[in-house]
Amino acid sequence: MLSKKYRFHSRGGVKYVYQHGKTVRKAQMSLVFAENTRGFTRIAVVVSKKTAKLAVDRNRIRRRVYEAIRINYDLIPEKMDYIFVVYSKKIMKMPFDELEKLLGELVEESKMCYNKKNG
Repeated sequence: MLSKKYRFHSRGGVKYVYQHGKTVRKAQMSLVFAENTRGFTRIAVVVSKKTAKLAVDRNRIRRRVYEAIRINYDLIPEKMDYIFVVYSKKIMKMPFDELEKLLGELVEESKMCYNKKNG
C-alpha cells in the first residue's frame, strides 16, 4: 500500500482536482490530474459501485492499483495530484504487468498534456 503521506486525506482535495484538473482516458481507467503546491505527489484510486457491486471486489481493485503505483512511484512526476478512476472490473483479473503498463501510459499522457499547457 502507498504511504499515508501520499494519499488524499479529505474530500476537499479530491473535489479540487475534479474541478480544476485535466483528464486522460483509456478503456478501463481514466486519470484526473492537477498541479499542487505541497511539494510531493498525492494519489487516490476511485472504484464506483457501478464497476464492482461488492466492497470486496472494489477493495481488491483499489489495492492492486495502489500496489502498481507504489512499485513505480519514482516514474510519477512530483508536485501533482492524481486520481485514478477505474471503469472496468477486468482490472481485478488483469495480469499485473498489463496493469503497470496501463498506469504508465496514463501517466505519460498526463505529462504530455501538462507540458502542452505549460510549455
